[in-house]
Amino acid sequence: MDILQVKQFMTGKILSFSKEMSLETAVDKLLKSDLIGGPVVDEEGRVIGWLSEQDCLAKMIEGNYYSEHAALVEDVMSSTPLSVSSTLSIVDIAQKLIHEKPKMYPVLDEESRYVGLITRKAILGAMNQYVSRQK
Repeated sequence: MDILQVKQFMTGKILSFSKEMSLETAVDKLLKSDLIGGPVVDEEGRVIGWLSEQDCLAKMIEGNYYSEHAALVEDVMSSTPLSVSSTLSIVDIAQKLIHEKPKMYPVLDEESRYVGLITRKAILGAMNQYVSRQK
């Protein structure tokens, strides 16, 4: 199973945000994606943060979501995002998921640039597919 790598099961760059994006725009983008969050990337494609539904809800509850000084993604994003390498084995990432909370990770290439997303469901599917072939 170690030969199965994240890059074989990840989705492409289906969602990302910039730190300068308005939170209102980011929420609309997030809702259209049906994902629970996404990476915040810089101009070079490096992941500099993570924006989640939870982050957005917290800001909306504060009551100043639609204020004159609209919030930006950088105001609410987590600036210490977890990520994984595209060459990481499925077994290794499955073990990470057992001990860490994220349900999805941004996937980075050899130059630490954002290339896609991997979800817990995709990892479970990959492992199930492998086990099914072994029968």
